Amino acid sequence: MADPIYSVEKECPVCQKKFTVTRTRGRQTLVKQDSDFCSHFQELNPYYYTVWVCSHCGYAAADTYFENLSVSAQDKIAKFLADRTVHVNYSGTRTREQAIGAYKLAIFFAELIAAPNSRLAELYLKLAWIYREGEDQEDEKATLALACEHYEQALLRERLPIGNLSEAAVSYLIGELSRRIGQTEKALLYLGKVVESPAAKLEPRVINLAREAWREARAARDEEKANKAAPAKAEA
Repeated sequence: MADPIYSVEKECPVCQKKFTVTRTRGRQTLVKQDSDFCSHFQELNPYYYTVWVCSHCGYAAADTYFENLSVSAQDKIAKFLADRTVHVNYSGTRTREQAIGAYKLAIFFAELIAAPNSRLAELYLKLAWIYREGEDQEDEKATLALACEHYEQALLRERLPIGNLSEAAVSYLIGELSRRIGQTEKALLYLGKVVESPAAKLEPRVINLAREAWREARAARDEEKANKAAPAKAEA
């Protein structure tokens, strides 16, 4: 049976040196998908390998953007790294801790060059999924909140579609992430927009997910109201 990962050589756009990146081979067997689009696979977690890290200078970014740096972004990163000695090696099989480290580096460099909010949102979301796999609920929730904030800004400022997400899908995702982090009213606002959107009806999967999430958010709100009312009744 072929190894599910393999190595390829790439050239870093910042330091122009060759380094090795690890990629996943072929399509993985999907086990399930969470309501915020996190996929769970049978063989390995491909999210561990979607961030490339140059072993020479430390520049890191998602594989889809790694080589697409503007001249100004290259200069900014190069100036930041000029007086720093970096020794990192994220090639080969990654542990969960290494995957988390890779994402944190990618987020740092994305913020350094003022990358689009959608790019930061995707990085934060996938990092949250890795925290979820490790059952680190506190870090997962905090990172989901950051992903949600950046998706909101992307929806306001960027052209649609955002990545491969339509307006309805992004609105749903903001609502679902808000629900997961306990921001119930915001969740109901965004999910309600999707449910009532004529355009969303062209995306049956998204609107079905939004309806289910809206029901869950409404139930959570009703339960919260009931819990607040109970002590008042008891005192009376």
